[in-house]
Amino acid sequence: MAGIPIQLVVNGESVARTVEPRTLLSDFLRQDLGLTGTHVGCEHGVCGACTVLVDGRAARSCLMFAAQADGAKIETVEGLAKESGALSPLQEAFREAHGLQCGFCTPGMLMTASEYLRNHGSPDRQDIREAISGNLCRCTGYETVVDAIAKAARRQAEERQ
Repeated sequence: MAGIPIQLVVNGESVARTVEPRTLLSDFLRQDLGLTGTHVGCEHGVCGACTVLVDGRAARSCLMFAAQADGAKIETVEGLAKESGALSPLQEAFREAHGLQCGFCTPGMLMTASEYLRNHGSPDRQDIREAISGNLCRCTGYETVVDAIAKAARRQAEERQ
């Protein structure tokens, strides 16, 4: 099977590879680039664990071929932390509010919340619930996840002032 050359930017770094046409973006990120923070849960786009940002928009990487991402800017959970290794404000809020338990859904939740907070400055709790409604979690009951995102939104609003 002939490979397809792709070139994209992943977490700020230019990447050029040749992929098989059937390679999913989630598999490319995990296997080819070693970015294992992107989790694969259902492989049907239902659970949200594989959520990454593609050109700034949340997308299910298990539903997208790597070749479809050619020319795109991809952000994964590994790209949220600062260069120093310090947690991002969103990650810090998740830690403080105990917005994770087993951690399997956390990368997808973080990426969904990251895009949401970029576009919504001061969301209320119901808005946050709706924003993460496409991400499934079996551990938290969602309240601490909502707490974490609300905390991150408040901090983001304070920084803008």
